Amino acid sequence: MAYDLNLRIKVIEFIESGGGITKTSKIFKVGRATIYRWLGREELAATKVENRQGKINIKELEEDVKNNPAYASKRKS
Repeated sequence: MAYDLNLRIKVIEFIESGGGITKTSKIFKVGRATIYRWLGREELAATKVENRQGKINIKELEEDVKNNPAYASKRKS
């Protein structure tokens, strides 16, 4: 989920004015790891991922189902 740039700026400004990471996280409802990541970046603008690999390779799944038809038809009860 991409956070709005204005929120990112507010979070960083709050921290720079003396707010702690944990307190900032609770106030703005943003994870601490996310805040640390923002602090380490040169630009706060969202980054766009061009080629994100999905969790499942559809071709490999189709091949697996083709090679193991008995497993494909079983259902969990």
